[in-house]
Amino acid sequence: MTPVITIFKQKNLIGLKQSMSLMDNKTGLLWQTFMPRRNEVQNRIGTEFYSIQIYEKDHFINFNPQRSFVKYAMVEVANFELVPEGMETLTINEGTYAVFNYKGDASGAPKMFQYIFQTWLPSSGYILDDRPHFEILGDKYNKDSPDSEEEIWIPVRREL
Repeated sequence: MTPVITIFKQKNLIGLKQSMSLMDNKTGLLWQTFMPRRNEVQNRIGTEFYSIQIYEKDHFINFNPQRSFVKYAMVEVANFELVPEGMETLTINEGTYAVFNYKGDASGAPKMFQYIFQTWLPSSGYILDDRPHFEILGDKYNKDSPDSEEEIWIPVRREL
């Protein structure tokens, strides 16, 4: 699968965050907590949801599935004037991303990420950039459906 290399335009987001690791994955709990509260977010732009991961700079160099990272469940907003109590704000700045279109249920996603990091990236001419990784979950997303679709955005920059 070949990604589209594109420039992501800056976006402001509001939602919830949770510290976790791949071995102690709390993604389901994060989304179960956020979804009932999503309509509290005002000034929302679009209908997409953003599943965002913030990793330490050397996370993938010294990879350990027990190492913690922060994951966010968020929606895009026009501004941060009204932030619901207990929610977080995050700005993803403009930058270059490799965008992969994934189709399938959630159980197949680990295999897709394995392909991205172990096959595509090493031979792509790009390296990971130290910016947020994220998935955009649009109208065709349904984690339990084999017909589910999402976009996987991986921050990259040209190898020197």
